[in-house]
Amino acid sequence: MMLAYMDHAAAAAEPDTIEVAMVADAAECAAARDFGGLVSARPAAVVRPASVDDVASAIQAAALTAHLTVAARGNGHSVAGQAMAEGGLVLDMRAVSRRMPMQLVLLSSGAAFADVPGGALWEEVLHWAVSNHGLAPASWTDYLRLTVGGTLSNGGVSGQSFRYGPQVSNVVELEVVTGDGKCRVCSPSSHPDLFFAVLGGLGQFGVITRARIPLSPAPQTVKWTRVVYASFADYAADAEWLVTRPSESAFDYVEGFAFVHSDDPVNGWPSVPIPGGAHFEPSLLPAGSGPVLYCLEVALYQQAEDVDERMGQMMRPLKYVRGLEFAADVGYVEFLSRVNRVEEEARRTGSWAAPHPWLNIFISARDIADFDRTVLNGMLADGIDGPMLVYPMLKSKWDPNTSVALPEGDIFYLVALLRFCRPYPGGPAVNELVEQNSAIIDACRCNGYDFKIYFPHYRTQSDWAAHFGSKWSRFVDRKARYDPLAILAPGQKIFSRTPSSSAKRVIV
Repeated sequence: MMLAYMDHAAAAAEPDTIEVAMVADAAECAAARDFGGLVSARPAAVVRPASVDDVASAIQAAALTAHLTVAARGNGHSVAGQAMAEGGLVLDMRAVSRRMPMQLVLLSSGAAFADVPGGALWEEVLHWAVSNHGLAPASWTDYLRLTVGGTLSNGGVSGQSFRYGPQVSNVVELEVVTGDGKCRVCSPSSHPDLFFAVLGGLGQFGVITRARIPLSPAPQTVKWTRVVYASFADYAADAEWLVTRPSESAFDYVEGFAFVHSDDPVNGWPSVPIPGGAHFEPSLLPAGSGPVLYCLEVALYQQAEDVDERMGQMMRPLKYVRGLEFAADVGYVEFLSRVNRVEEEARRTGSWAAPHPWLNIFISARDIADFDRTVLNGMLADGIDGPMLVYPMLKSKWDPNTSVALPEGDIFYLVALLRFCRPYPGGPAVNELVEQNSAIIDACRCNGYDFKIYFPHYRTQSDWAAHFGSKWSRFVDRKARYDPLAILAPGQKIFSRTPSSSAKRVIV
């Protein structure tokens, strides 16, 4: 297939033509869906760019073609159609990554960086950096089969974020193709407005084709521990205390989740122990424990001989239920790859291919206890057939110049409701779960919580304006500067494509 366009300036002469490699209908169908399985939007074509120039050419062609839009698609892990372009072009960024090798960059100061394609998976970055160089980035996502460009366009969070910052705080340079089809290299010192606009910018300002990520020596092993709480007040107090400790007495990783007080294999305590045969003994729970329990998960990278002693000292003040402790010593790569086992099991049961009406919210620590009472112990007391992550982060680790919208509070929690649905009729109908998500958001609004949706997806510009709040005018200004025709990331439903006055026709 070919994409051709003619502009008015060339009308009297031979038309300028751009040829872009297209994939077969099967790939177009794949690009019409995503991991969420809730939205379908068939593109006109899927472009498999072999280089940055191909990315630029596709965007330039779209700029000269009335109403044509462009979406960058990584590994298809969006949940609400964010990487789709109905009737437009979808860029398969994984194709670029296969032709652009990762490169190690060493400065005279001794600092080390990885130059990686935007379409590379974090899993690929991990194995390349550790195996070849004994180095690794500091900040990760829990699931590593996401692309570098995808997470940098949103935030990129995990249990390391409280200490090392999110992934948008762990990049020093970007190569970006903006909505005018120009390739620009940007950093905090060169084109800083574009650099910070793209970080957390939901793909609205440019397609990330390369990122420079800081590296440091990779740990060999990790001491990984889980402990259980019956009281949310104790859980939250301990978690917040841990994430505000000075670096010399802090863990390298702090996460947590809620689970149902039952023997349900999906929602209850069978889902808690670290692999290795540890047994959860419910008789140790205090009398009167509520319908929901909490698990705090911490890790210490083993870089010293006294790691066991350090772990004991750091755990001793915590108010978890004694006897409900689960620990393991694992390799660093194994620890970061732990969610792969979840994916393998979900693929085995068929839930990986089922719809995923996930909901991710940032909620200020000020409101998290009330959220726990209203939502976790109320609306979701029976579980969600998947993890309910609840853990704190520090706003000070996020650069306010990025496009990410955050709560006002200095400490805020990620609440991630990650449903692995049993296909209907074995599980609830998907529309019921989507309605439940809407009810949870409505409860947050009605109760006046200080919150923001992470991986946001709204239908009206007024909702987007409310989401970004005081940052909205800056967001709009940046859109006008870097993508004035609103070509990029139409699946986010933020801006409408502006017709190109020079466009005359499109042939696909």
